[in-house]
Amino acid sequence: MQIKRNVLLNPGPATTTDSVKLAQVVTDICPREKEFGDLMEYCATEITKFVGDPKDYATVLFGGSGTATVEAILSSVVPDNGRILIIDNGAYGKRMCQITKIYKLDTVVFESSSIEPIDLKALEEVIKREKGLTHLAMIHHETTTGLLNDITAVGKLCANYDISFIVDSMSGFAAIPVDMKAMNIDYLAASSNKNIQGMAGIGFAICNKKALLETESIPMRNLYLNLYAQYAYFEKTHQTRFTPPVQTFYALKQAIIETKEETIAKRYDRYAKSWETLLSGIEEMGLEYLIDKEHHSKIITSIIEPKNDKYDFDEMHDFFFERGFTIYPGKVNNYDTFRISNIGQIDYTDIQNFLQVLKEYLLKIGFISA
Repeated sequence: MQIKRNVLLNPGPATTTDSVKLAQVVTDICPREKEFGDLMEYCATEITKFVGDPKDYATVLFGGSGTATVEAILSSVVPDNGRILIIDNGAYGKRMCQITKIYKLDTVVFESSSIEPIDLKALEEVIKREKGLTHLAMIHHETTTGLLNDITAVGKLCANYDISFIVDSMSGFAAIPVDMKAMNIDYLAASSNKNIQGMAGIGFAICNKKALLETESIPMRNLYLNLYAQYAYFEKTHQTRFTPPVQTFYALKQAIIETKEETIAKRYDRYAKSWETLLSGIEEMGLEYLIDKEHHSKIITSIIEPKNDKYDFDEMHDFFFERGFTIYPGKVNNYDTFRISNIGQIDYTDIQNFLQVLKEYLLKIGFISA
């Protein structure tokens, strides 16, 4: 079966293999059957293995977006007498703050640059000053800019001050290697539709079992997204409490198999080569990007829009879309940018083809000359 291929350069959902797409074409099954429970257990166990030992960590699965998983963690693990510090250095740190405000959790916000590394000394001073902190939450890879945050260093701070560490690794998981034990991470959020290269619709929280079990006594603040209830129900019944996205799980299983075959290290190498190709190409065309190479994720690049009277993002988007490429807008601080992501089942040759189309567009508007 031939499936038309679009190259998605937006930061998720990502371009998928045909084998992942076709894995969804299966015989209809009730998700309460043992066979489907076995499928979910396979997915949960193998996801855990990417970042930790299943004896000590467990993956809790939800039907929903990555934000649903982040909300599940934040609303479920901070006790009524707890206090959480959130590092806000981009749109997704701000989203965490929105969540804790809605749930009326005692929150301290540490504001940091969205394009420069976190000031660890300043962060430690805030931790010392703000008494009673029980949790710290941050983004691993800030999707709005491409900034890679130093979760290893922040994890050490959390260990030193006996603070439970929460990481949103939506755009890092399954590309940038993570060791939850070594990094002192208790809860890590990710989803099926980014670097693991599955279809959108499944979020998952990878949890330190000891920390998760201690949340049993926290009164439930919601029904669907309660982390402990979802975990305990699956442990007891081999089922999720509510109907899961059935076909999407078959795609996730196939994506996991393909991730294991490629390995996370080699996947990151592939992404990095695409990123290097991208940076070389845009520099040649006189375009600038926001994040210094030293602190870049090598996964998503925020490119400053060309200063040209004829430039229009929507027109550029359509120009690319007609030629099989999807690009994404973005505004960071005072910079007008567009974002190019090199995740998913693409490689440097796709980026070379993208750069050729970009050159055609820039020639068309007169930003560069032949």
